[in-house]
Amino acid sequence: MSSDTQKHHELLSAIKAAQGKQDGSFETAVTRAFEHVFEHLDRLNSHVSTGGSEGDERPLKPNESATLR
Repeated sequence: MSSDTQKHHELLSAIKAAQGKQDGSFETAVTRAFEHVFEHLDRLNSHVSTGGSEGDERPLKPNESATLR
């Protein structure tokens, strides 16, 4: 299993284990999961090529989602 997949399982397990607890562990687990999601989004954004000489964002291609570029 890749280390990233293992990380995903750990994050999900932490969220499930913390559900219903009133000690702040659920909020901490969710925050850590979102931080990991944002790391993924940063990596995706770093692979997007910008268009134009000014570095402007390129127009969307047909059927391209604006959230994934």
